[in-house]
Amino acid sequence: MSALVTTELLDRVRERLSGGSGEIEPAQVAAAIRAEAGGVLGDTDLLRALRLLQTEMTGAGVLEPLLHDPLVADVLVTGPDAVWIDRGNGLEQTSVTFQDEAAVRRLAQRLALSAGRRLDDAQPWVDGRLTGTGTALGDSFGVRLHAVLAPVAHGGTCLSLRVLRPASQGLDALAAAGTVPAEAKLLLERIIQARLAFLVIGGTGAGKTTLLSGLLAKVPACERIICVEDAAELAPPHPHVVRLVARTANVEGVGAVSVRDLVRQSLRMRPDRIVVGEVRGAEVVDLLTALNTGHDGGAGTVHANSPREVPARLEALAALGGMDRAALHSQLAAAVQVVLHVHRRPDGTRGLQEIGLVCRADSGRVSITPAWHATSAAPAAAKLDSLLTDRLAP
Repeated sequence: MSALVTTELLDRVRERLSGGSGEIEPAQVAAAIRAEAGGVLGDTDLLRALRLLQTEMTGAGVLEPLLHDPLVADVLVTGPDAVWIDRGNGLEQTSVTFQDEAAVRRLAQRLALSAGRRLDDAQPWVDGRLTGTGTALGDSFGVRLHAVLAPVAHGGTCLSLRVLRPASQGLDALAAAGTVPAEAKLLLERIIQARLAFLVIGGTGAGKTTLLSGLLAKVPACERIICVEDAAELAPPHPHVVRLVARTANVEGVGAVSVRDLVRQSLRMRPDRIVVGEVRGAEVVDLLTALNTGHDGGAGTVHANSPREVPARLEALAALGGMDRAALHSQLAAAVQVVLHVHRRPDGTRGLQEIGLVCRADSGRVSITPAWHATSAAPAAAKLDSLLTDRLAP
């Protein structure tokens, strides 16, 4: 660093620019440098300071090139010299580093401000969405931001960025990539044709949204799909998709539009199929209610470790909406027929592991029985085939 471009100078420029809102333009950075330097910087030093600050204070800073990589799904920062990415084959550490812990904290706070959120000692964590920064984050997709400041994050500021690229692959492309085995692909196509309602389950990053989007591409073009999401990820190649995206409250705590609100609104929009991109709260009550009002073929995604755990998982979510266990099992049995389980394989790739059939016992309790499995027997295979045959009969 030049003797004139000192750490103290850069700190004063940062402080001058910190009072603004929105994305900082290069011209603003240059003007702040000139003002704080008092006119003593030459062109070379000015350009050096501008490059340093522009990299730090515009876009996602030093993380911006990682977000440009079309294969990167997650960028994770656990320290100034610990920046990790996930390209679909597990986590790998990059050569990207920050100057110090303070630089990581500044970036997290600036990104939080861009997302309309507060991040400071009084509110040491943030969850938000970044869009339209003019660089890697375009209007068609964005980045989900999560950050936790020290000392809550014991090792220093922890920053997590998930790239929300539209899931636009069709089922044929997923089958060609090995995500969906050939025999399962034929079964999935019959499930869509028969208008069976289904849930796609799996862990974070397992490929739930990708598979759901691929299946929606097989919906007949004459049908109208209403997609309700917490973040805009579903982009199925289908001619008639209406996308409704939830909105969190602003810094004043007003203006929130929940997924549950949007599920209710979707019922008034003449849907042929209602799809909830991620069921993770009380909206499960409204989704099951909607699927029990004559709207066959609906779908949603749920975080669950296995199909057997789906009833218990939905019980917990339904309780948030005031629905008891007996009512949940009754609604689930009537509304959903199939559960699709995707998971991340040991080599880091993702794929369909199991197709389960929703079965109801005489006691009224619901269980999920395998109807297709990638590596083992499926006791409910014949029952699912019979259901599909009946549904597809002229």
